[in-house]
Amino acid sequence: MRARALAVVAVVPLLALLAACGGGAQSAGLTGTVLDPPFEVAATPLVDTDGAAFSLADDTDKDLTLVFFGYTNCPDICGQVMATLAGTLTRLDDEQKERLDVVFVTTDPARDDEAVTEDYVSAFDPSIIGLTGDLDDILEVGESLAVGIDKGDKLPSGGYEVTHGTRVYAIDADDESPMMWNRDVSQAQLASDVLTLLDEG
Repeated sequence: MRARALAVVAVVPLLALLAACGGGAQSAGLTGTVLDPPFEVAATPLVDTDGAAFSLADDTDKDLTLVFFGYTNCPDICGQVMATLAGTLTRLDDEQKERLDVVFVTTDPARDDEAVTEDYVSAFDPSIIGLTGDLDDILEVGESLAVGIDKGDKLPSGGYEVTHGTRVYAIDADDESPMMWNRDVSQAQLASDVLTLLDEG
């Protein structure tokens, strides 16, 4: 398990290199990085907070889906990104929100079961979809988006940190990810990009 997770982590520096060499590029008027070619999202089903199967490919039927991989015990980055996603939703009107899903995928399913994940996402915005499931399945879906996932060493407190992605990914109606945003994207920037992508869709 650890070897497989570490192999996924190795993809992340490669992605950065590709972006520097033309694999990803800033598009005029957009803050996010365009992925060319786009990532093909794995259809492997995960588990939503009601215990039902949910696939980022098969069950994302809206025009656009934003997905972030993190975990509820994350001390910093996850809360920042989730707040950005929640704030982005407040900048959209009801019709725009109807065309968008926001999804949080835990990278720590051993601690983040359905109930824990539901409480976490609801604290940011009740409309955010929370997903957990088997770690192998989460690794497979994460790998399709070049998200590195790895359980870290035990902390003095008795807990542990989890290596996870820090980017937000767009998934379009073709089950592909054409764009990603770094963790420091602002609510205004992300909302602007979302509206542009919805208009193009």
